[in-house]
Amino acid sequence: MEECTEEAVQAMMPQVSQQRREQALRYRHLFGRFCCLKSWLMLSAMHIGEMEFLYNEHGKPYIEGGPFFSISHCKEAIAVALDDQPIGIDIESIRRFDPELVTRTMNDSEQALIAASDHPERAFTRLWTQKEAILKMQGTGITSFEQLQTLPISDYRIHTIEKEKYIYTIAYV
Repeated sequence: MEECTEEAVQAMMPQVSQQRREQALRYRHLFGRFCCLKSWLMLSAMHIGEMEFLYNEHGKPYIEGGPFFSISHCKEAIAVALDDQPIGIDIESIRRFDPELVTRTMNDSEQALIAASDHPERAFTRLWTQKEAILKMQGTGITSFEQLQTLPISDYRIHTIEKEKYIYTIAYV
């Protein structure tokens, strides 16, 4: 991925729709603007045709008539998924986790799995990306800690990949 600079952001601006430029400018930080523009360019490279984003009642963007897509980014990576069926993707860098966050977001069996792991930060990140990808696929996003605790991951089709210092999950129907 190219370097996140003001020059890179300015170079991408003319390549995107007015709607996407306005959305990018709503981000207060350079990194948010960069990811907003870069992910759109990645998505447009995967999809031929005009892309005007509409938004569902939860704020999830979609393209009228498809295709389905999902976008995620973390500190140093962007992930984009595109399909003809609902899809969700989440990418996170593996980092030290907050035990309080584990308690608030994971059910008892997931907490036990994390505690028993030789690499609890990886176990937590893996579960987190699975939950977030599923919620993105559903079009709701995260609405509460209770929602995260009660989400039955095993009820969904997911594919989780660990690569270098990142874990990403794709959820699909």
